[in-house]
Amino acid sequence: MSDLNKNIDSFFEDYTNNLKDGLASVDPDKLGDIVNLLENSIKSGKTIFTCGNGGSSAISEHFVCDFFKGTSTSSTIQPIIHSLSSNVPTLTAIANDISYDEIFSYQIERYGVSQDVLLCVSSSGNSENIIRAIKKAKSMDIKTISFVGFDGGEAKVISDHCIHIPIDNYGVVEDIHHSLMHILAQYLRLINLENPIDHKKLVF
Repeated sequence: MSDLNKNIDSFFEDYTNNLKDGLASVDPDKLGDIVNLLENSIKSGKTIFTCGNGGSSAISEHFVCDFFKGTSTSSTIQPIIHSLSSNVPTLTAIANDISYDEIFSYQIERYGVSQDVLLCVSSSGNSENIIRAIKKAKSMDIKTISFVGFDGGEAKVISDHCIHIPIDNYGVVEDIHHSLMHILAQYLRLINLENPIDHKKLVF
């Protein structure tokens, strides 16, 4: 075996070990609290908003896709869910005319109402636009959920619910945040299927 293959083998082993450690760090009770919040909000007709920057933005938008199409397929729940990261004209207008730090909080202030839910995805937990969005949401009695990594940042402290992956690697943290998105979407569909007999037919 060449030295290059040895190196990639070692890197692969380290990376997957980090994934295992990160997944093992997830508190099932905290995940259960988030499931209950999302389910109750959906059944009450409340809106779930998501947001993130960079790779976390992609995860937050995938969250919308899987909840809107996947979770609602053949189930008794119909999530109302919107990404605050997806409208480029809106984002650039706010960033250019006001501040990039306000791109999410500005939208929450105008779209959100009491008892809605804001789910933020942020590896660092310290992005200023994420922090401002959480603070604005809380001031409006909107429930807040954060997926964070590294040391958790300020988002871990100020969010109502938080899943913290204590790993110092963006790729690993984002991989686990993406898995959590899939877990929540598929589990909520599973427990709300129109026909429980079809529990293995997860259309995602």
